[in-house]
Amino acid sequence: MDSGYTLCIIKPNKSSFSETFIQAHIERLTGNKLVLYGGAFPVYDNDGHPLIKSKWGLLSYLIQKKIFKRKNIAVRTNALKNYLLDKKVDVVFAEYGMVGAMVTQACQLANIPLIIHFHGADVHHKKTVAAYYELYQKAFKYASSLIAVSADMVESLKELGAPAGKIVNASCGVDTLAFPQLNILNSGRNFLFIGRFVEKKSPLSVVKAFKQVAEKFPDAKLWMVGQGPLFKKTKALITQLQLEKSVTLLGVLNTAQIKELFAKTRCFVQHSVTADNGDKEGTPVTILEAGSSGLAIVSTQHAGIKEAVLNGEPGDLVPEHDVEGMARYMIKIADDVGLASLLGTKEAAHIRANYDIRDRIDTLNTVIQQAIKKNKDATKKTA
Repeated sequence: MDSGYTLCIIKPNKSSFSETFIQAHIERLTGNKLVLYGGAFPVYDNDGHPLIKSKWGLLSYLIQKKIFKRKNIAVRTNALKNYLLDKKVDVVFAEYGMVGAMVTQACQLANIPLIIHFHGADVHHKKTVAAYYELYQKAFKYASSLIAVSADMVESLKELGAPAGKIVNASCGVDTLAFPQLNILNSGRNFLFIGRFVEKKSPLSVVKAFKQVAEKFPDAKLWMVGQGPLFKKTKALITQLQLEKSVTLLGVLNTAQIKELFAKTRCFVQHSVTADNGDKEGTPVTILEAGSSGLAIVSTQHAGIKEAVLNGEPGDLVPEHDVEGMARYMIKIADDVGLASLLGTKEAAHIRANYDIRDRIDTLNTVIQQAIKKNKDATKKTA
């Protein structure tokens, strides 16, 4: 595959523990890669230097952004356009719809193809979609491809006005070599939750379901990894339900620490739901990692989870907010390690066949090269 091109990846955050999928793109996509960041519109280059070079330009940008709350800021757009032209960028890969929408004009001015990778809230969060709706329409029209991470998201993008022919369903993947299948036959009744403590992850539902498991199996354990606005409420609920000895809040852990937990865990649990503000998951990477590791999975019939964990075979999915149903499946797995192992083995095979990161990156590389070729062909015709 040809890699002799310059790929500019634009992301909102310099770094974020929950955005491992973006780091995978940076590390694995082919091409000579440049990375920009700094919010919905990039402010900094690879080395942390501002894209806007002059002090007066920076001052003008800050006044328009901070005081007048403008989205369309000419000095900023021109700075990005000039950067793309100066670096001879062949294609821009925008992480999140908001970023793609904001950089569309600069890409258009530079005549550089744009690929937008949507992830979740950028399609489903009501206020976000409303705020960027008009810019989305322009982005849909200009972008070469729009990457969705689940069949549900494909439909949501269509409803927003995205052309069906531009949408590619390619969820994030998992490095199955880094997360080999484990033998969980000797595992204790240990359950694991990993994710931000936010409404769409519904950590409170996980604790409520686990309460019923602990009542039947006093030796059962639940480890919860992550942080977020619902952390204190979750801790209070654990105290209220007298689960302090059974549930451990571990905060944010790195990949090595998470893999250590996988090695002691029988079942991964995540009760994802549609939040009141409309926010949904894409396809949670932690579910892919747990599945690749051969853990049994209990989750909900939500967004990309329905594709990553097949209901009944190989995993167990319940309707959103069905805490009783989740508890029943968790109790079954706590009671039967053989069943857990069987489910985990089938899930590991499903992940390897459908979500290996190498296959997913190949898909994205193909999309990128198609965008470059189409743009070059169009430029030749108009020359």
